[in-house]
Amino acid sequence: MDATTQAFLAALIGAVVAGGAVLAWHLSDRQQHHTQPIEEPVVPVGVAAVLSVLRSSAVVVDDADVVLKASAPAYAMGLVRGTSLLSSDLADLVHQVRRDGQIRETELLMSRPGLPSRHVTARVAPLGSRLVLALVEDRTRERRVEAVRRDFVANVSHELKTPVGAIRLLAEAVHDAADDPEAVKRFSHRMLTESDRLSRLVQQVIELSRLQGDEPLEQPMPVELDEVIKVAVDTSAIDADSKRISIVTGGTPHLQVFGSEEQVTAAVANLVANAVSYSDSDATVLVSTKADDDMVEISVVDQGIGIPAQEIDRIFERFYRVDPARHRSTGGTGLGLSIVKHVAATHGGDVRVWSVEGQGSTFTLTLPRYFSARSSTMNQEAGR
Repeated sequence: MDATTQAFLAALIGAVVAGGAVLAWHLSDRQQHHTQPIEEPVVPVGVAAVLSVLRSSAVVVDDADVVLKASAPAYAMGLVRGTSLLSSDLADLVHQVRRDGQIRETELLMSRPGLPSRHVTARVAPLGSRLVLALVEDRTRERRVEAVRRDFVANVSHELKTPVGAIRLLAEAVHDAADDPEAVKRFSHRMLTESDRLSRLVQQVIELSRLQGDEPLEQPMPVELDEVIKVAVDTSAIDADSKRISIVTGGTPHLQVFGSEEQVTAAVANLVANAVSYSDSDATVLVSTKADDDMVEISVVDQGIGIPAQEIDRIFERFYRVDPARHRSTGGTGLGLSIVKHVAATHGGDVRVWSVEGQGSTFTLTLPRYFSARSSTMNQEAGR
């Protein structure tokens, strides 16, 4: 190797060593002066996975009140918008938990513009040192059911007081009039009337309670509407005869629906009984049936007092009476139309009403149609 080559190699090695030294110095200086980044709080992987499958409304908030993670129900309920909590009450609860680390649980009433208020229960707990987890359950339906149950018990108690009190007074009157056969006969007849009314009320309360369970039909069967209407008309025959009311039946014969014969009969019987009760003497009540491809309609038309327009939306409420005086005189309970409504819902049908005050009403119960093998064959042959 000549002197020139040796000098070149020496210069090259020197340059590499010098470059390496400079690079090492720069790296050392950068490490000494570089500030470590602050770790942002991150939702643990396991927690994020759990939140993604929760049916409850769940929210994870950091120490700056920023929502890091929220379940889909939390957005649907309106707890979260973007990365912020919308409920000030829930935010206050989060602050309290962050301050002392204690788990808290409370009930809140959440209000949103243009929407009904919601009753919720909130459980807030610390999640690590910097995060807070809030679980919120919507209890609005439970509160509504509790209120309905309380009203139902109060109404039943009120309704039972009338016939029970009347029977007691009549019994005392019979006792005091023991020497007057005519008075005893009159009072005993009234006692029978009140006891029948009490029995009818108890029976309808039992029916309504069973229907409100929203339980599926145990053993749905084909129900012959001709037989249902016959029983319903017979049930009101005595009341109709006493007022000289004619009950006329018509429409399409041999129709069937699928469900509970007992419930369908109770619904139609209540519609017919209402029509007779609200009709004047010498009137006519029409019960008719018709069907389309999938549904059957049972219509009950009367020429009675009719329903004021402002009250039509309320007539299916339990114990609601359009004419309380008329109900008192006929022994009505105010539960008949509620039973009809629940029977329709249980069978996947509907009930609707048309009425004009002073002219009469038409109630139409719609139920899913049942096709027997024989009727299906007949329909196919008719279509050929």
